[in-house]
Amino acid sequence: MYKTSDKLVSNKTKFFMILLSFTVIASFSSLSGPSPAKAFAEENGTTVQETVDLNEGDNSNEASTESLSLTNEEATSQAAVTATDHDANFSPSTLQFLKANTGLDGEQWDNIMKLVNKPEQDSLKWTEFYGYAEDIGDNRGYTIGIFGATTGGSNDTGPDGPDLFKAFDAASGASSPSIAGGLTRAGLKGKMSGSILKLSDSDSVIKKKIKALQNNEAWREAMWRTFYDTYIKYSVQQAQKRGFNTALTIGSFVDTALNQGATGDSGSLEGILSRSGSSTNEKTFMTNFYAKRTLIVDTNDYNQPPNGKNRVKQWSSLLASGETDLKNADAAVIKVTNWEMK
Repeated sequence: MYKTSDKLVSNKTKFFMILLSFTVIASFSSLSGPSPAKAFAEENGTTVQETVDLNEGDNSNEASTESLSLTNEEATSQAAVTATDHDANFSPSTLQFLKANTGLDGEQWDNIMKLVNKPEQDSLKWTEFYGYAEDIGDNRGYTIGIFGATTGGSNDTGPDGPDLFKAFDAASGASSPSIAGGLTRAGLKGKMSGSILKLSDSDSVIKKKIKALQNNEAWREAMWRTFYDTYIKYSVQQAQKRGFNTALTIGSFVDTALNQGATGDSGSLEGILSRSGSSTNEKTFMTNFYAKRTLIVDTNDYNQPPNGKNRVKQWSSLLASGETDLKNADAAVIKVTNWEMK
């Protein structure tokens, strides 16, 4: 064995220690840095990147959760701002009608309907419910379509379902539109008992026949005309009467009207407006309006708690964040509707 000098051993040791130091530093950098980005698809098919911070120590789980929460918000925003053709959710005639009678365009009405449909169907895909029909057991008969037209019952003696079928007959070209004519076009049997429409088909047949109308242009047109006559027209009038024209205020009134009734008792839109003060400042008035609605929105079979309070919070949160025109508000709408239905 060859003998090496003390000086040579010393130099080799120093060199080895330097290499070891670099190795340790690189190792720690690898452990403390972010993991490789993981691609995941949002509901609309947009691919975004999620980065999770993996830290050692007792707080590693908290750090990972916090980082994931932040990146999910960013992912939601990125998915939301993807180019969306809001107008594609309406027929040209419906768009023209809504613009002329409410002053709001397709983007604004699309966002209003998303906010409406979340607490109604737990979905932002409101266009999928033109063919919806169900007896939800609230003594209002069958609930139908995108705004929940009802056939009537002990809790609803002034239903809008009969008007919907008459409007369907008219939109289909009838010279003398009638409820009976609309029922026939829908393939349903029934008759009026006072103001209430009693359908005589089985539950499965009723659901099947209404579902078959999902893409029927005349049915969709009738749906919007009835929606306007029953709830939208009054809501717009009440907003404009107070000098308010924003999409958020009109949408808030429409949501209240279809959920609790346009006129009538203290729980209706009319009743809540009467207790919301007389401020001409839109933000002040609407803040009072939301507070008054919150007090009763989970009562009288309007909503199952706490869905009602969350329903109102959607609108009040948008007001607080300044999203009053509901334009370029896709991300904001997704954010406020991100709550769990009970």
